Amino acid sequence: MAGILYIVPTPIGNLGDITQRARETLATVDFVAAEDTRVGGKLLMLLDIKKPLVSYHEHSNKNAIDAICRRILDGESCALITDAGTPAVSDPGEKLVAAAVEQSIPVCALPGACAAVTAISASGLSSRRFCFEGFLPENNRERKERLEELKQEKRTFIIYVSPHDAENYLQEMASFFGERPCVLMKELTKVHERHFRGTLSQVAENFKQLTPPEKKGEYVLVCEGNSQSDIFWQDMTVEQHVEHYIALGLSKMDACKQVGRDRGIGKSEIYKVVNR
Repeated sequence: MAGILYIVPTPIGNLGDITQRARETLATVDFVAAEDTRVGGKLLMLLDIKKPLVSYHEHSNKNAIDAICRRILDGESCALITDAGTPAVSDPGEKLVAAAVEQSIPVCALPGACAAVTAISASGLSSRRFCFEGFLPENNRERKERLEELKQEKRTFIIYVSPHDAENYLQEMASFFGERPCVLMKELTKVHERHFRGTLSQVAENFKQLTPPEKKGEYVLVCEGNSQSDIFWQDMTVEQHVEHYIALGLSKMDACKQVGRDRGIGKSEIYKVVNR
């Protein structure tokens, strides 16, 4: 009888976020397929679990996938883990899962840590409908094509960003999307977690002011979708409109400027209304 492929989420920063079920699964499977066996080995050591590890990452070829599937078909159970978060979500694990499904291997996914879900839950932006883009293409032409597609996306969208790309991507997105509200989240669940809120260009400027050591870390960007065809503020008073942007992290002055841009009114007129 075939074993089972378990998809086991691992903490994205705080070890305390490992679930009891994840611990039990890692302790009972026959072997663990890890994105990086060094990282996976350290996690198992911290959990006081000893299991054989095999390497499975984005450069693994079909032979590596077949070898893992063959072991499971022979009756062994495997836990698939990534360096951080949920395997197979913007992660090479999706190919292993697809191969397992194709070979009728039972796949059991455990709930757990995911940076995208953690980010949108704390974003303050609409989470009723959202889309996940993962990492944008590094190729300039391909990335601009992707941004052109996202330009009309009405749902809130989530993007993973590396520190050396953050400033450029934020400025690039501002040129494509205009001054939309967003939040850039650094080092989620970790000691140095930090949130940068404002419009795309404002967050880009705030990021630019950081020193090189301060810029290090992992980032998630949550950005408001295109609301031009469904104006979110049409039933708001000017005061409520300003409060909306203040709640997203803008200063009163910047909120007034953004409201002026939204409504096509000079910022001085907005100032008069909110300060009367």
